[in-house]
Amino acid sequence: MQSFDSDGVSIAFVDVPATGGSGDPILLIHGFASNHAVNWVNTLWVKTLTQAGHRVVALDNRGHGESQKLYDPDAYGSDIMAGDARRLLDHLSIERADVMGYSMGARIAAYLALDESSRVRSLLLGGLGLHLVEGKGLPSGISEALEAPPGTPAPNPTAAAFRTFAEQTRSDLRALAACMRGSRQTLSRAEVSQIEVPTLVTVGSLDTVAGSGLALAALMPNAKTLDLPNRDHSTAVGDKGHRQGVLAFLAERP
Repeated sequence: MQSFDSDGVSIAFVDVPATGGSGDPILLIHGFASNHAVNWVNTLWVKTLTQAGHRVVALDNRGHGESQKLYDPDAYGSDIMAGDARRLLDHLSIERADVMGYSMGARIAAYLALDESSRVRSLLLGGLGLHLVEGKGLPSGISEALEAPPGTPAPNPTAAAFRTFAEQTRSDLRALAACMRGSRQTLSRAEVSQIEVPTLVTVGSLDTVAGSGLALAALMPNAKTLDLPNRDHSTAVGDKGHRQGVLAFLAERP
């Protein structure tokens, strides 16, 4: 992996060239407690997109993967992490890119599209629907479960699942707890309505975390939805239908 300095924070990333085609860049932003490899490489997204002619840039969000670990929740605002994404585009001299995020990464991508609309060619929001504006998606107790000594019962099944996932990805649990406390901002309906770039909202039909994809898309002037039958928050990201739907969307957007 490569790394760069994002306003004093070391951010790790990969930059994978297209195997053919136009080489249009797409920036991938992973979800909470994940990293670029788990979210995008292992699920075949990088292979699929590069083979379809896209240059793929994927970062490890601050506090995740090989990027710098921070322990102050104030360092993890969605707008701050969107700034990391924008500075990565600057670092690579990419003026404009398609931007795809999943779950927390979709929230970050939405902030980027709102704050830096000229840099975003299209927006792909996976695993995040109306909870971008209503509620914050995940239940309470996740930070506490991440910080608890090993073997401590989690306050709810979702918190337990995130603790297990974070351990499997060998994450820094204290950094993730700070991220969870600091990165759960929402956008207002008025702000969402200002995101005018072509947008695809993709949510699994069994996803209890994201909120309605259809309801979010209805707030946006140029958005469509992709429903993934029988997929929940964990299984939707790597779904074959998800990849096929994104490729079709990218082929049609201006």
